[in-house]
Amino acid sequence: MVQAMININENANRVLNIVKAKYGLKDKSEAINLVVSDYEENHLEPELRPEYLAKALRIHKQPSIKIGSVENLRKRHEK
Repeated sequence: MVQAMININENANRVLNIVKAKYGLKDKSEAINLVVSDYEENHLEPELRPEYLAKALRIHKQPSIKIGSVENLRKRHEK
């Protein structure tokens, strides 16, 4: 485990306190780990995650749908 002394602004401190309370965490270190983990899952290069690659390949294998015009799309959607 790495220890770090950090400086954060008041708003970041409030957010960490909210995360800590919401998830019943022991300290702000756990809140920081949770926030970083969530950021990693949702914002960092999803193409590198295996589940993203599997999903992309599954979508790629699906046959394409020829729609033509917006009106045809609306008709198809209303069915």
